Order: sequence, then structure tokens, then C-alpha cells
Amino acid sequence: MKGAGGAWRGPGVKGVWPGVCGVCRLAAHGLRSLPPRTQATRHAELVAVDEVLEWCARNNRQRSPVLASTALYVTVEPCVMCAAALRLLNIPLVVYGCRNERFGGCGSVLNIPTENLEDTGTPFQCVGGYRAEEAVELLKTFYKAENPNAPKSKVRKKE
Repeated sequence: MKGAGGAWRGPGVKGVWPGVCGVCRLAAHGLRSLPPRTQATRHAELVAVDEVLEWCARNNRQRSPVLASTALYVTVEPCVMCAAALRLLNIPLVVYGCRNERFGGCGSVLNIPTENLEDTGTPFQCVGGYRAEEAVELLKTFYKAENPNAPKSKVRKKE
């Protein structure tokens, strides 16, 4: 995560959210970006997976064996949507920093990696707490600052 975390060094840098994700094996990074990618579903995990899929296409590699030997490192516990996607893609290991108490799909809200869910990919190992304090500080720093790309109606008014 140190390498992935180094990709984001300050609030609003190039419109990047602190959902930093690294993929072990190919050294892909997924940074949850703001415009032009304003879709709420473009979480760092999915951006990183897209980079892996692009790498597979460029290098004429089948994606299934590559994904099956991939470890994904992410700042915050994957949400339910991302955890389900990672399971469907058969990624065997996800390591995250801090828990996602509101939307966590790896134990905080639901436990997608280990649930007995038919026809939903392969259960995977999820390890939480890796550099958790650093992940929390990264998020605190980000949320203290304003998002320079936020619509004017959403910008906090300073008093």
C-alpha cells in the first residue's frame, strides 16, 4: 500500500479522491478520479481492475489466470459493490487499511468474500487493518479540504 498511497499526496491533487488502490503483480494503480470520470461507481478497485484488463489485452494474456494470481491493496475496505465485483473476478486476496463502517463489503456491513453465495465467483481472503492509521489520516486530510471539482452548489460555505 505504500506505493499506492504515494500516488495521492494531498487533497484535490489532480481531482483524485483518497481511494487509492494497488494491484500486486502488475503494479497497476487505481485512483478514484473526479471529472472527467464523474461516475459514482468508478471506485479505485474497479479502476485498478480496468488497468489489469487493459494490460492483459496489450500483452495478449488471458485475464482469468492473471486475475486469479492477483492481490489487491486498497486504502479503505471495499464497499459491497466492489467486494461483489472482486469476487466475480476471482481475485484471491484483498488487503485494506481502514474499515468502511457504512458500506463495507468485507465484514463491516456484509461479508461478501466468505458468504455462501451461489454462482457469484470464488470466495476470497480479505485482510483488514494494514497500515490502518495511515489510511485514516489520509482520509481525514482529504476531507478537511474542499473538493476543487465539486459543483458550486455543493461547496461548503466558509464562515
